[in-house]
Amino acid sequence: MRSNDASNLTCETIAAVATPPGAGGVGIVRLSGPAAAACALRVFQPTASGFSGFEPRYMHHGRILAPSISPAGADNARMVDEVLAVFFPAPHSFTGEDVVEIHGHSGPLVVAEVLRTLLAAGEDLGVREARCGEFSKRAFLNGKMDLVQVEAVAEAVAADSPAGLALAQTRLAGGLGRRVDDLRSRLEALRTQLCVAVDFPEDEVECLAPEELASGVGGLVEALDALAGAASRRRVWEEGALVVLAGRVNAGKSSLLNAVAGSERAIVTDRAGTTRDFIEERLLLDGLPVTLVDTAGLRADGELLTGEMDPVEAEGVSRSRTLAARADLLVLVLDGARPEPLGAPERELLGHVDLGKVLVVLNKADVRAPETSPAAAVAEALQDIGLGMVEIVSISAATGQGLDAFTQAVRRRLAGDDAAPRPGELAPNLRQARAMERAASELRDLLADIEAGFPYDVLGVRLETASDILAEITGAIASEDVLNAIFDSFCIGK
Repeated sequence: MRSNDASNLTCETIAAVATPPGAGGVGIVRLSGPAAAACALRVFQPTASGFSGFEPRYMHHGRILAPSISPAGADNARMVDEVLAVFFPAPHSFTGEDVVEIHGHSGPLVVAEVLRTLLAAGEDLGVREARCGEFSKRAFLNGKMDLVQVEAVAEAVAADSPAGLALAQTRLAGGLGRRVDDLRSRLEALRTQLCVAVDFPEDEVECLAPEELASGVGGLVEALDALAGAASRRRVWEEGALVVLAGRVNAGKSSLLNAVAGSERAIVTDRAGTTRDFIEERLLLDGLPVTLVDTAGLRADGELLTGEMDPVEAEGVSRSRTLAARADLLVLVLDGARPEPLGAPERELLGHVDLGKVLVVLNKADVRAPETSPAAAVAEALQDIGLGMVEIVSISAATGQGLDAFTQAVRRRLAGDDAAPRPGELAPNLRQARAMERAASELRDLLADIEAGFPYDVLGVRLETASDILAEITGAIASEDVLNAIFDSFCIGK
């Protein structure tokens, strides 16, 4: 499949900006395809004398020139930017094709002008603007990386925590792809032995006993289960978790957000209902990437009828409930200065969420005497609604008391006692994990068939199906729909 698709691409040369938009140190425009060098040479004027063409992997200093027509009708060359140009000949490039990179100044206007100049100069050569993810797709189709590595490119770029970057780098280096290939090779070895027994039943060849086959398949199931199980760990450490702060108005949710974020992200006043929409902050809690969301405060149902909550605030409360239901962890912030912190609004909210994803925070420890702490009463009330085992953290968002305990509690609830991922640790993404689960399910059915005494030719079909599923992970077998879904999520320059 790769070779056919790759051959269809060789007649086209693509170009795109490869660096993020905005001002910066360097802006890069990349070309890939058979006309990459010819197109670049049409607009590149070298500084050095005696230039006869691009030397591979050598930075050439010069200028990008665009044609300009003077009022008198004479052609003039207009300088677009002072640049460095480098040529990577096929197959020793990211895409496996001829690649030219133009490194210039990173202003968005000048980078866009360099790209327009190249596209205009190469129009008759078939040069066109690249589509989303097309450079990486060509690298995949030309065998420069497998599909796991392709996905890891985007995941490494998007990583916003050291742990997430470490996991993406391991996949990018090929560790997970090699592990999948190894498991597939073991599957194919078992299948080969079954085929020999089926194709040469009369020959005196050593056949694989059902017990040996079951043992080999069982080992593969265990390995696939272990890899697929690591996907949830990867999601938390790489994609991060949604932590929603919910509770009654003036319970201190905004103060808690500000205290954890270390900045005044939310407005804090004595007036109830200051937060009318949700406010979110992306941050690291003990190395764990978290999106912390402050939501509109809850009120008793009757307050809206008496006019104490306007329609805008009511919409904010509705959104709060929706976010609470989606949260990886719901932090229920209770006003510890109230005689009964856990009232009707909080109970109503808890009736619509997964109780296994709740952490209770008893705020305002600084404005009450220790002997008047309502923690015991709150624990008893939680017991009544099925939350008797939930952890209660006592804090003061105003003074910072208990914030370390809060941070540690959040980390425990989201990641358990796991340490941050180490370099080299294998953890698949969701697509890869689902394929592993499908392959493991097929092999479990195979174990049942072995136990039932099914013939070897039937068992071989199960092995072939499981092998093909694993091939989807690395892209050795992949449908166009799968490839499009992956590459369409990339930015244009990748």
